[in-house]
Order: sequence, then structure tokens, then C-alpha cells
Amino acid sequence: METITPQVICSIFGLPISSTIIHTWFCIALIILIIILLNKIKPILLDMLVEFLINLISDLMGIDHVEQYLPFLGTLAIFMTLANNLGLLPIINSPTSDINTPIALSIIVFFSVHFYGIKNKGVLGYMKDLASPIFLLPLEIIGQFSRTLSLSLRLFGNILGTDLIVAIITSIVPFFAPMPMMALSMLTGVLQAYIFTSLAAVYITSGLDLKETHGKRLLNNEAQK
Repeated sequence: METITPQVICSIFGLPISSTIIHTWFCIALIILIIILLNKIKPILLDMLVEFLINLISDLMGIDHVEQYLPFLGTLAIFMTLANNLGLLPIINSPTSDINTPIALSIIVFFSVHFYGIKNKGVLGYMKDLASPIFLLPLEIIGQFSRTLSLSLRLFGNILGTDLIVAIITSIVPFFAPMPMMALSMLTGVLQAYIFTSLAAVYITSGLDLKETHGKRLLNNEAQK
């Protein structure tokens, strides 16, 4: 099946270009096109989108100022929302239904956790917290890799499973099933994008020293109530 073993379309300088790469490029180009059109036709919609992402990331991370995390987490949320639902278009598969794409995204999240942690604490401070107490370091390393693996497999399994269910039911009941199944696929795609982005935000927060800030925010919210 192409969703599991994508076809090689062509090669560039000896590097094979699979259908997943083509669909990913198409997804990126579509995002850029939509942003350009919105910027020309309805700029206020872009402002609303940015404001929504800021509020979403702020709630997930438990802090007020998330501008430095917005480019990564916001881009991740937008890309995954569209990529998960790209399979609804004819002849195109969701890039995330290929195991390589979820693994690549999970690896990016893995390195982003350490990047923001080192940026916030410094190399020595981050390594000290990571290996404190020192005998827990092996467990911490195992935990880092296991959650990266589970993050990729969760996304791959859900997107691939939904695509297969939609394809099977649509082939059995071609006249009545497509619309409800498409709605289910879209709901699953958006939900998985939210879950993946939420976990990425949580993992980044775990690498930061934000407990005190989060506590102050909770106290302020309670005081306002």
C-alpha cells in the first residue's frame, strides 16, 4: 500500500524522491499560498490566527509570554492540521500516514526540547538539572527516547488507521458514507494535530524552569476569581 510504502517518483542527484516528499512539498506550498491570499484579502484573519495560537500555546505551557515559542509550535500546529487532512484531496495522501514523517517531526520536537532548555538555563544549568540526581540520568535518557518514539507512533497509527477506515467504508458504501467519513477524518486530523502540539509544548515546558512562573500565574487567576 502506498500509505505504508510510498512510491519513489523520481530522483534528484541520486536521492530518491518519494510520494510522501511530494505531498509534503505540496502541503508547504499550499500553506504559503493560503497565507499570501489571506494577507491580501483578509489580513485580520491572520491576526486572529496568530492570536489564537498565542492563547493556545500560553494555556498549554502555563506562561503568559510565548512569543519565542510561537514560530516553532505555531508552525507545527498549522502544518500538522493541514497535513493530517491532506488525504481528503484526490490522488494525495496525508504525509503523516507515512511513518517517516511522524518520526521526523518527533525528532524535531526532541531537539527543540533541549534547544529551548539550554537557551533558558545555559548548557551547564540544563545538564545539571537533567542529571539531578545523577543516578537517574539513564532513566531520563530512556524517557526522552521513549516519549519521542511514542509521539511518532501515536500520530502515525491514528492517521493511517483513520485513512484506512475511511477508504474501506467509502468503498463499501460509496454513496452515503463519504461525507460523514470525511468529517470524521477531518476531526481526527485536527485532534491529532492538537495532541501532538500539546505534547510538544508540554515536553518543552518540562525542559524549562517555569514552575515558579506557572505557580504565580495560577495564584493570579485564583485572585481574579
